[in-house]
Amino acid sequence: MLTSSERARLRGMAQNLDPIFHVGKNGMNDNFVRDVSAALDSHELIKIAVLKNADLPAKDAMQQLCSLTGAEPVGAIGGKFVIYRFSHKEGVEHIAF
Repeated sequence: MLTSSERARLRGMAQNLDPIFHVGKNGMNDNFVRDVSAALDSHELIKIAVLKNADLPAKDAMQQLCSLTGAEPVGAIGGKFVIYRFSHKEGVEHIAF
């Protein structure tokens, strides 16, 4: 569980990130969840965009994806959200708090 100061630091780090995934009208299938999980293993902090034609708002998509991947929600603003998960993969530059 992230503290509010850790979440604030991660939000600041995420400002310069571009979304690497997009949730569209098809929602989140198994392949999407697997790809997001692999990205979290490699980067720890990722930003995802929810397209306007998606069936669910960004906050709901963030909560659903966090429960499926074991990630922590960082924040959602507009149609974008940021999630974090500590990576146990070797060679990954970890985010220090």
